[in-house]
Amino acid sequence: MDMDQFFAAIRAQREKKEEAAGGEMYLIAGLGNPGREYRESRHNFGFMVLDRLAERLNVQFDKEQQKALVTTVPYEGRKLLLVKPITYMNESGRAVVPLMRYYKIPQERLFVIHDDMDLPFGTLRVRPNGSNGGQKGMGSIITQLGSQDFCRLRCGIGHPPGQMEVVDFVLNKFSKEDSELLPIVLDKAASCVLDFVTQGYTWCMNHYNGPVEKA
Repeated sequence: MDMDQFFAAIRAQREKKEEAAGGEMYLIAGLGNPGREYRESRHNFGFMVLDRLAERLNVQFDKEQQKALVTTVPYEGRKLLLVKPITYMNESGRAVVPLMRYYKIPQERLFVIHDDMDLPFGTLRVRPNGSNGGQKGMGSIITQLGSQDFCRLRCGIGHPPGQMEVVDFVLNKFSKEDSELLPIVLDKAASCVLDFVTQGYTWCMNHYNGPVEKA
């Protein structure tokens, strides 16, 4: 065995030990657009949930990998890979799928969080599979993955009022009324992510699907 093979074997052994210590890895992706101008927009619901989750777990997005901001954190004997694609929404799959392949994460341990105009604001809905429903970030992931069989958390934002264009609606901030409920919705969605990891999607569907109530 030459030196290159020796060090490769050492690295493989270390990675195997780290994987065993961290347990199964889950990829939790929140969809949105990078940039300060989009930070509080409806289309960044996924980013907001990931930020709330990172705050709860006391971690920061301190690394850029495969066109995404990422951080890892142990949780209940598992390891969570939190992912915020910085490809812009329509190309989200170009960040999420390469990370899945790099870390060898199966589809059943992928969970994607995104905004959804077909649900009223304040409504959450967990689904184990399905089409993109017109959400282009989800469409990108489905295309890159070649499958729609993975779990997602749909976060309702409602439809544009009056004659307002869809693009203007999703890229604008939440209304004052919606902003009052938003922190409660984000907390509920963050809890849903953690329960998906420990309890599974069926449990989450039974406990989270529906409107979020005010405290």
